[in-house]
Amino acid sequence: MVLVKNFIKKNIVMCIAFLAALITCFFVPIDKEYFGYFDFKTLTCLFCVLAVVCALKDVNFFYILAEKIVEHFKNVRLCVIALVYITFIGSMLIANDMALLTFLPLGYLVLSTTGKEKYMAFTFILQNVAANLGGMLTPFGNPQNLYLYTKFSIPNGEFVSIMALPFIISIVIITACCFLIRPEPLKLEQQIPRLNWKKTSFYLILFAFSIAIVFRGIPYWTGLIVIPLALWFTDRNALKAVDYPLLLTFVFFFVFSGNMARIDAVSNIMSILLEKNTLLFSVLSCQFISNVPSAILLSQFTEDYADLLVGVNIGGVGTLIASLASLITLREYVKHNPRKTLKYIGEFSIVNFAFLILLTGTMMAIKR
Repeated sequence: MVLVKNFIKKNIVMCIAFLAALITCFFVPIDKEYFGYFDFKTLTCLFCVLAVVCALKDVNFFYILAEKIVEHFKNVRLCVIALVYITFIGSMLIANDMALLTFLPLGYLVLSTTGKEKYMAFTFILQNVAANLGGMLTPFGNPQNLYLYTKFSIPNGEFVSIMALPFIISIVIITACCFLIRPEPLKLEQQIPRLNWKKTSFYLILFAFSIAIVFRGIPYWTGLIVIPLALWFTDRNALKAVDYPLLLTFVFFFVFSGNMARIDAVSNIMSILLEKNTLLFSVLSCQFISNVPSAILLSQFTEDYADLLVGVNIGGVGTLIASLASLITLREYVKHNPRKTLKYIGEFSIVNFAFLILLTGTMMAIKR
């Protein structure tokens, strides 16, 4: 019984996702359409990046990188700005979830090795916001972008022009938030170990291989062969250390979102609301069924792809399930601070809804 309680406490997000999926199964009985819920490419990319990141941790790559950031930027505020901007830019290139998987461990190490853990929750939240909003500028930055870009055959120039304004506004607000952190001096509190360049180089090649899968340069199924096989011979501990409950969390939320989209009452309401205000109600939809399912569902009921595109991107901030990438951040924070889960969720909600209100209000005011 004690083991069960400890498991639930450690994997509370996965358990909530499981219950949410289970409840929707009573409304949508299990059938063959369930197989269409799962984004196997996303799950494969998550596994590959998680495994390689674990291997890079084992050779102290992130410790060394954290040391360089501290040495260069000198104080907490500048380090947080660097971490947030790295995540912001990374989400434009390798997608929001991959950026978080890569740079959240770096944020943890920068703050933990300098004794500034008190800033960890706020830093993680800003990195999460940066990942969700930074990816909006490119078709491959967020999964919903790629879907809408393809479905409506949006020209590259038009895509960028649609997203440029909310992108710029997001940069301004995120930067302003970083300045809320005091510029306290940083000092490393522990000896940083040396880097094994041979292994590090090999793992960085594997990481590049994983990113190539994200960009569809390599078939995703090859990652399930190459990455486990390579790590089996070089670092089996990395395979054991993969956050498998996080992968299951995504599986359960795929079921939840897929079922919600198939409930007639939900679909009917969405159709009516979209006729009134596509931007506003695409934002609201994300808060309940996440941004990717919202993009897929709502695209069936509107041709206003510009407002829909903006809505499902800025709608990625707000609730914890507005973007599944936010679950990665929650999981990473709880792993290091299991007793501060509720406090984190509260702070997360305040910051994210502030961003949501500011961005939605600004974009709607401009439309008028």
